[in-house]
Amino acid sequence: MKPWVCILMGSDSDASTMSQACDALDEAGVAYQMKVASAHRSPDRTKQIVVDAERDGAAVFIAGAGMAAHLPGVIASFTTKPVIGVPLAGSSLQGLDALLAVVQMPPGIPVASVAIGGARNAGVLASQIVALADPALAARLKEQRAKMAAGVADKSKSVERSTR
Repeated sequence: MKPWVCILMGSDSDASTMSQACDALDEAGVAYQMKVASAHRSPDRTKQIVVDAERDGAAVFIAGAGMAAHLPGVIASFTTKPVIGVPLAGSSLQGLDALLAVVQMPPGIPVASVAIGGARNAGVLASQIVALADPALAARLKEQRAKMAAGVADKSKSVERSTR
């Protein structure tokens, strides 16, 4: 069974941001599944999704949450697989509350965090984790990095100036 990534979010209103993780996983060729499950409104559903995903070969979980951002921590309480939290800007604090909630996990229940709204980087990080056991994926990720570097060099050429 090929490892895959389980992406959860607390509300369908988070889908546009969380789909950026899907885009990164698509580019890397990593399988995923994205669902809505709330730590507060549907805790039993959340637990069942995590248990089922782990049984079915999920290697990494990505969880997007705003405000108190409990979803990543709740997921981490149900699995020992890596969990990446994506703080979402859904409150008057523009996601700072979610960021602090995600990074302040109790000892023994870690959750990795990306930037507020950083779902794309969550997808990249999940790909890197899966690549630890997949040399072909690791090679594809190295190719992506090389293309990014070449893109920077190309952009530099279009703005370079000198008086020398």
